[in-house]
Amino acid sequence: MPNPILQVENLVKSYGDVQAVRGVSFSVEEGEVFGLLGPNGAGKTSTVEILEGLRNLDAGRVSVCGLDPQRDSQALKHEIGAALQSTSLPDKLRVMEALRLFSSFYKRRRNPEELLKRFGLEEKRNAFYSQLSGGQKQRLALAMALVNDPKVLFFDEPTAGLDPQVRREIYDIIEELKREKKTIIMTTHYIEEAERLCDRVAIVDHGKVVALGTPRELKSHSGGTTRIEVRLAKPEPDGALKKLEGVADARELDGTYVIHSHRPPKTIVDLVKHLEAEGNELVSLEIASPSLEDVFIEMTGRRLRD
Repeated sequence: MPNPILQVENLVKSYGDVQAVRGVSFSVEEGEVFGLLGPNGAGKTSTVEILEGLRNLDAGRVSVCGLDPQRDSQALKHEIGAALQSTSLPDKLRVMEALRLFSSFYKRRRNPEELLKRFGLEEKRNAFYSQLSGGQKQRLALAMALVNDPKVLFFDEPTAGLDPQVRREIYDIIEELKREKKTIIMTTHYIEEAERLCDRVAIVDHGKVVALGTPRELKSHSGGTTRIEVRLAKPEPDGALKKLEGVADARELDGTYVIHSHRPPKTIVDLVKHLEAEGNELVSLEIASPSLEDVFIEMTGRRLRD
């Protein structure tokens, strides 16, 4: 078996008394889209910045393209591309100027004209950076990440703060790169993003990997249950809904009761009977298949965006 293109072993990073990354380990194969999924502050960005050579680790071992990001930072920059969580360029820098400037930093270069066309920026080639919309700025950031035809791409929250339409456009771009077998490591706190784009996902919480696998494998941890979300007129006592027929787990999260059931029809019937007996009322009810968020809730007792 060939060695993974990226390896992380027992990675540790602290900022003063705060331990942001606590023994994270994973590997990424060439051509794989690998996601780090977790809430803000989970340690995702710190992990990626160490892999990019932007931060030093405190302990552990990392390897990217066979290189040590700390020791081999100059060689590594020619092998990777990155779109950071926030990209900021001078207001009066034009789009084509930005691509030509960034490509001049590397030994291996892509044709800027080709990148303009690929990312739908041809009409904006002479526009100032300050004149671009949020989506156009993000597409330019992705284009700049590809100027050196990198072996590994890092996308840190690539659609954060974008509206749904622009987010879907970015998804299409990443899916195209995926079809080209580009190796991509991306961080996200969007469930649908990880499920749609990633071959494998590491769910990260409080600086640790709490689950690792394909989205399908991780969702199977929910034990074949169905998620039922209900809002009630009055609060229920702790543990009351766990006693309903077919229920594997029930938790209250921000006023919503999330129930995982092996037998949804029986559970719903039993729920209605229980509420009638308690003088309570059903305000809303939603049924869905398990998601990666369900895995996260089961492991941590809270939502990804808490």
